[in-house]
Amino acid sequence: MVTYPAAQDLPHALVEWVTMLIATREGDRRCKLPASQRALITLVYLREHTTYAKLAAGFRISESIAHAYVHSVITHLAARAPSLTRALRQARPEYVLVDGTLAECDRVGNGQDDYSGKHRKHGVNIQAVTGPTGELVRFSPALPGRTADITAARAHKTVTAYERLKIPALADKAYQGAGGTFATPVKKHRSRELTVKEKSVNRAHARLRSPVERAFARLKAWRIFRRARVSPNTLTSMTKAVLTLERQR
Repeated sequence: MVTYPAAQDLPHALVEWVTMLIATREGDRRCKLPASQRALITLVYLREHTTYAKLAAGFRISESIAHAYVHSVITHLAARAPSLTRALRQARPEYVLVDGTLAECDRVGNGQDDYSGKHRKHGVNIQAVTGPTGELVRFSPALPGRTADITAARAHKTVTAYERLKIPALADKAYQGAGGTFATPVKKHRSRELTVKEKSVNRAHARLRSPVERAFARLKAWRIFRRARVSPNTLTSMTKAVLTLERQR
């Protein structure tokens, strides 16, 4: 098997931060790899979606040990992910942008529950919350791919959270009927066309919402969320881990 060095598009400071987190959580535990290498192997796994076989060869360890190191570090990172209320209180946005995406997964966890009819793919529903200019506030835990966005918002209790904190939430038509502080586009009815004013309102609403796409670009820059070779049930911890990492960048 051939091995070779490669570069990662991540700041060295992030590797150092993860290294310190491992050292703080695990102390002087003896391992085949030092904390800095355990941090690196985890970041490579999440960023590149590299197989454990390739990671093991590159770091000269067994596949089982590579899996154990990655799982351990992801657990540490996920534990530091903030709740929605805490993230909102820290960010204190004037208003938030809310949207959902499908993170594709090639292993079926609960049969048809993980199949999105909208996208015609298996995966999980992940909700993103950003500030007005697209600054990341939070990624939600993963839900089965067939979950509608409005159902996901209710399941995560986001409607209640925004209402309690008096934070307006801008969302697309998939969230119509959510209530609370949610604002969605004016709905077109079969019996009549939208007025000029309503069309203007919808265009303005779409412009304000567009920065939320930056959050999904950041999420899927971590290639683990592009057709993940893991069970959908494990993607929640990975989503929390990536949220922690993105908040450190």
